[in-house]
Amino acid sequence: MAKTIRYTFLHNSRCSKSRIWLKNMDTSWKKYDLREYMKNPLDYNDLVELKSKLWLNAIDFTRTKEKEFLECDLTKNSSDEEILKAMAKQPKLMERPIVYNDKKAVIGRPEENIIEFLKV
Repeated sequence: MAKTIRYTFLHNSRCSKSRIWLKNMDTSWKKYDLREYMKNPLDYNDLVELKSKLWLNAIDFTRTKEKEFLECDLTKNSSDEEILKAMAKQPKLMERPIVYNDKKAVIGRPEENIIEFLKV
C-alpha cells in the first residue's frame, strides 16, 4: 500500500499570500498540518532542518526588507547560523508561505512552486 504523504503548511494569518495558499491547500485534497509559525515559532534546529529541505542558503528564505532584519544586525553576508538564530527569535523574518514534507520544502513564491510540489 502506498504511503500517504503528509505536508506541513507554515502559515502567517496576516499574510495575504499565505491566506490564499491556505485555501488552496484546503481544496488540494492533500493531508496537511497547519503551523502558525508566528504563534508557534520554529526553533533553531527546526530551521536548520527546513533549510536543508529547501536546498537554499538561509538568506534565500529571509525577508531582508523587514525592520527586524536590521534590528538583528544582519546583512546579506551574514552566516546561515546567524540568520537562522535571528529567525528563531524573530519568526517574521522567514519568507512565507512554506510547505514541506519529510523530504522536501518549497516557498510559495512564485505560486507555481507549491502547485508543482503538490503534484507529487
